[in-house]
Amino acid sequence: MSNQNLDDGKEILQHAMNLLKEEYISKKNENEFQIWFNMKYVESADNTITVSVPSSFMQQMITKKGYFEIVENKIKEFTGSSFKIKSIVVNEEISDSKTKETNQPEIKQPEEKKEIKTKKKTLLQEKFTFETFVPGDNSNYAYNAALAVSKNPGNKYNPILFYGGSGLGKTHLMQAIGNYIYQNSSEKLKICYISAEDFANEFTTSLSNKNPNSFKNKYRNLDVLLLDDIHFFQNKTGIQEELFYTFNALHDKGAQMVFTCDRPIREIKNMTERLVSRLSNGLCIDLTPPNYETRIAIIKKKVELEGKTLDSEIIDYIAKNVETNVRDLESAIQRVFGYAELVNKNPTIEVVKDQLKDLFTSNVSENISLDIIQKVIAENYNISVSDLKGKKRDRKYAFPRQIAIYISRELTEISYTELGIEIGGKDHSTVMHAYNKIAEEIKTDPSLEAKIQLFIKEIKEYKK
Repeated sequence: MSNQNLDDGKEILQHAMNLLKEEYISKKNENEFQIWFNMKYVESADNTITVSVPSSFMQQMITKKGYFEIVENKIKEFTGSSFKIKSIVVNEEISDSKTKETNQPEIKQPEEKKEIKTKKKTLLQEKFTFETFVPGDNSNYAYNAALAVSKNPGNKYNPILFYGGSGLGKTHLMQAIGNYIYQNSSEKLKICYISAEDFANEFTTSLSNKNPNSFKNKYRNLDVLLLDDIHFFQNKTGIQEELFYTFNALHDKGAQMVFTCDRPIREIKNMTERLVSRLSNGLCIDLTPPNYETRIAIIKKKVELEGKTLDSEIIDYIAKNVETNVRDLESAIQRVFGYAELVNKNPTIEVVKDQLKDLFTSNVSENISLDIIQKVIAENYNISVSDLKGKKRDRKYAFPRQIAIYISRELTEISYTELGIEIGGKDHSTVMHAYNKIAEEIKTDPSLEAKIQLFIKEIKEYKK
């Protein structure tokens, strides 16, 4: 097919698919092509081709494995032009509690719209309840305390603060408190769940609009405040002061306050002492990674909630290999069920091992230090670590710095704010911009992605 005949997106996509199919067949990988290039043309405009995929799992995995980019690169190869592949999900029945955003509008019945509107007032997710939380040795104390707070808000354990690493259940317990109070209170209580970042942004907007009283009236008159990830407030004196006064107002009226943090409150850098004193004046509870028995129970509960079954051998395999947190357990389970649905077969232990090998590999690298990342990148670009963390804007220093930021975010769970502090006192937006810049360049420059993968390999080996 000549380039002159490639007049529309449908022809371009079809030609790319034909070429890719030939390549995969020649490499004896036709099965891989049939599974992961299951894309159908929908429409095209402005060098964007929209395709449909049969499920959210497919959309997630095709994106993660880079198959959309492979199609884009193939199109560029024979057209000389850059096309963006946009995906939507079709032919997937999704329950209300599992609805995922796609690029297609979703039509709902009036009753459903009313329910969604009601829940948006608190931003609580219905799935986060005490019934769906699996307590174990790592979280029994936190679970029982949260339940006690729910049954007697404002009077017992106020404030209460849950802290610990990502994916250990802090947000789940916080929202379970909110959902319990919301469902069981006869009064129309004002309940608000909000992330610290959104709280700070809303405060900043109120100042920009010269209407700070609207913010104060909203948050100082709540009956229940659920504030997630307060470590975001480090180095932000203005919002810390506002939270201090909000705390006092809510405490005086007997409102229940629940906070979460990724570390003990006194370990947050540059947090005012009076705010730390207030936040630690109630009950502070540490959540740690679940042990093997608890992981088994969590997997069984998640499988039960899905209305499915898994062989005990598979459950044991996942529990032994995912030791990090509940979120990674959920990811493993969804990966197994998603693939099983895709190929319409019950998962076997062999299939599970193959599908989860990259997930298990990524878990190993969670404890890689920023020092190692910075040292490896600095050495590869022949600059010093101090230059990497410095303020020089020459590309010789700025580009390696952006690479280090990108890899740090990929290999660790550090927040943009924390990373900014660790890499020379950069602010949150600067670090986010650096990460996004490299992420975008990778999409159009395969050699950069290959280089970054080599750096990551070197970092992991350096760690060993």
